[in-house]
Amino acid sequence: MTTAGLPISTRFEAAPAAGVDLSLVERLRAGNVAAVAEAYDRHADAVRAFALRLVGDTSAAEDLVHEVFVALPRASRGYREQSSLRTFLISVAVNHAKHYVRAAARRRSALDRLAREPDAVAPPDPERDLQRRQLAQVLSAALDKLPLDQRVAFVLCEVEERTAGEAALIAGVPEATLRTRLFHAKRKLRERLAKQGVA
Repeated sequence: MTTAGLPISTRFEAAPAAGVDLSLVERLRAGNVAAVAEAYDRHADAVRAFALRLVGDTSAAEDLVHEVFVALPRASRGYREQSSLRTFLISVAVNHAKHYVRAAARRRSALDRLAREPDAVAPPDPERDLQRRQLAQVLSAALDKLPLDQRVAFVLCEVEERTAGEAALIAGVPEATLRTRLFHAKRKLRERLAKQGVA
């Protein structure tokens, strides 16, 4: 499967993962609305947490979660029981993420501009406000400049603390490729943060 030029597979072929509810998967494949609601109840929080870590914006994360579950009946046809349904759902989120990553970056940029406006309510502390804005800008800019495949690798391994093997399964790439993406993501983040004087 390809999303905006980024090849990411959601075909999982192996022995069933422990705890997989195959009847739920079959109902999803049949387009059963109650099955989608059941999958949402079980897994939406985990997908939302991943989406928020990936895009860094609550509104964009909610939109991404919605898109994942709308796409689930069709996407579930590619599920082959190698992993948990939750892991599969996160791979679907990865497939839909590119647009949301860009939108979240634009939104953060606009919010940064608004944050530079003086706060009429709180007593001014220019030094503290400046330091907070600078740190937020540096971190956001560093993450926003990573290519999506490297950003996915970084969020899965460093933020969600998944193993490289599980992250590779979600991203639909060999583990060596995932490790290479993570290596480059860390290097780029270190370089960008160092240029800004952030340890």
